[in-house]
Amino acid sequence: MTTVHPVHAALPDVEVGGLAVHHLVLRNAARLGDKAALLDAATGRTLTYRALARGVERVAAGLAARGFTTGDVLAVHSPNQPDYALAVYGAMAAGGTVTGADPTLTAGELAGLLAEAGARLLVTAPPLLEVATEAARLAGVAEVLVFGGSFDALVEHDHPAAAVAVDPDRDVAALPFSSGTTGLPKGVELTHTALVTNVRQALAVLDYAEDEVILAVAPFCHVIGLNLIMTAGLATGGTVVTLPRFELDAFLRTIQDHRVTLTIVVPPVVRALAGHPLVDRFDLSSLRNVGVGAAPLDAATEQRCAERLGCGVSQGLGMTETGALIAVGDPKATRRGSVGRLLPNTEARVVDPGSGADLGAGRTGELWVRGPQLMRGYRGRPEETAATVDADGWLHTGDLCHFDEDGHLYVVDRLKELIKFRGHQVPPAELEALLCLHPAVADAAVVPRPDPDAGEVAVAHVVLRAPVSAEELLGYVAERVAPFKRLAAVTFASSIPRSPTGKVLRRMLSGR
Repeated sequence: MTTVHPVHAALPDVEVGGLAVHHLVLRNAARLGDKAALLDAATGRTLTYRALARGVERVAAGLAARGFTTGDVLAVHSPNQPDYALAVYGAMAAGGTVTGADPTLTAGELAGLLAEAGARLLVTAPPLLEVATEAARLAGVAEVLVFGGSFDALVEHDHPAAAVAVDPDRDVAALPFSSGTTGLPKGVELTHTALVTNVRQALAVLDYAEDEVILAVAPFCHVIGLNLIMTAGLATGGTVVTLPRFELDAFLRTIQDHRVTLTIVVPPVVRALAGHPLVDRFDLSSLRNVGVGAAPLDAATEQRCAERLGCGVSQGLGMTETGALIAVGDPKATRRGSVGRLLPNTEARVVDPGSGADLGAGRTGELWVRGPQLMRGYRGRPEETAATVDADGWLHTGDLCHFDEDGHLYVVDRLKELIKFRGHQVPPAELEALLCLHPAVADAAVVPRPDPDAGEVAVAHVVLRAPVSAEELLGYVAERVAPFKRLAAVTFASSIPRSPTGKVLRRMLSGR
């Protein structure tokens, strides 16, 4: 029998579940009244806490009048904006489930997501109506509502309030889709209990304040934007400032103009904050913390960003399948290069992928986690659920990680993305981080290329910020890594394909 030696969270447990997501969000609404709950940086449109509470209640009633009920799915296909919150929490208050769709999806991609989710209604933004309408037709979705147009009928009406009892432990609040970087996206069933508990777990470390001004550039269609920014920010009484997309100038200007105190971004944004000359043109002194997620960030860039901005910069690790977070760094006591320590109520194991044996501190293996924030399963995919969450409740993350002696967690790479070179395992993320330390490199992705002698070799796709030759970059890497990790080739690109959460879409890159 295998001996199990899990790592436990250092912090005390938080309360698990007990209420629905929309009740958590609106717990301060009556007291906060006319304070801005959400503010759109692009248009200036503001939704107060009073208007948010009324809007959620009205949307729930409007949906109920359409026959929308417990278990029905509402899809939201829109950039971040204040009305997104009305759709999300209104649908939850009506007993339904919300799924988010990235606004850049094609009609075919969106139709596949809608069909997989079993969506009954689709809410979209005016510029996306043509794509949304075609996708709804292909997927058999009965109705498309438009923010600023037909969606308003869900808010302005005289229907009675929806009388729905939500079971936090059983009812699915959100159905986000896994990123699909290693396969087709799968709908992840997250109960109210999972999401509410993960907010409490995160706040036990991050400690958002009521005067927080949180910049929401991470999309609400993913769990970081949905749960860590919108739900957590509103639950603590802060103001969530929305941006429809990331553009560096608009991002910096929004921080300056709205005195933003907190944001959560992906590593390429941190690299820009650490090195782009445009940063010096703006007053970013209001920032208290920048959170980093979706992919590992090297310690040197993390430190440069913190020094340049004069604020906390801390990393975290999460998955769609865990509500958002597994571990997060304390902004006041950051261990550079680490994704922090386990959240309360969370335990983890680092397991040898070959033998299944637990590994001690400093040894790298696959991270397994267990806690109340885990998904109920993949919708309609019991075999894939069983392959991800075992009979003892351990979720096999697919991340190669190790703990240090103090319980700080470090991510090496994705298990399935390792490049196999002559029996060696080469982590692409390590080479990408190294390349991004070169002053001429703005971004990089490393992928395998089949090789008749070695099995696979590593090839880099690089985006430049200054002129440099491929030969110089090959030499730069070769001087800093073991021979088996050296790059076979460097190609130059105008951009690196990434998911909306910042993960490199390696399947879209050629190793040739």
